[in-house]
Amino acid sequence: MHDVFRGASVIPVLTIERERDAVPLARALFEGGLSVIEVALRSRAATAAITAITRELPLVVVGAGTLQRAADVAAAVHAGAHFLVSPGTTPELAASALASDLPYLPGVATPSEVMMARSLGICVMKLFPAEALGGIAFLRALAPVFPGVAFCPTGGIDERSVADYLALPNVPMVGGSWMAPPDAVAAGDWPRIRRLAERAAAIGRAEAA
Repeated sequence: MHDVFRGASVIPVLTIERERDAVPLARALFEGGLSVIEVALRSRAATAAITAITRELPLVVVGAGTLQRAADVAAAVHAGAHFLVSPGTTPELAASALASDLPYLPGVATPSEVMMARSLGICVMKLFPAEALGGIAFLRALAPVFPGVAFCPTGGIDERSVADYLALPNVPMVGGSWMAPPDAVAAGDWPRIRRLAERAAAIGRAEAA
């Protein structure tokens, strides 16, 4: 887990609709300083996109997100994903993800879900949907109750709020999609995405310093 996410403060969460966009999009993010990305299994092109990125850009660490079933885990592993992320957690999903031996970020939204994930030996979790759940105030409330548990909040976070999240002691990284706007991806505006990635990476470095 630590080897995969070391130095990654901001993780782009990508919904890739066209396979041909996968490599240039990942390259633009990487050139902007974001080397760890998550491709959500929300489109037909998702697994092919993961395979293409892992094949063409070996320095990019690409994970599979929005896993909801054991079959999703199998598809992600087959595609070559380096880590797994789910919006929530079920016993079946967690068992499949943990059996894969890939780093796994289970989605949690309540203290009970945090406790369930912790009982499986998991200490780094995805908080989703972060802003809708209470965002920074919610994470501050969780910190003294769950020492040793870290969160990657995702959902509603943007360039304006990312630094405030990363300033929290229980938030080593955040996920977001603002650095890859759908209109820029559709237009193939990779320079714009690279500039947005550079700004996001700079925020992450500043908060980690």
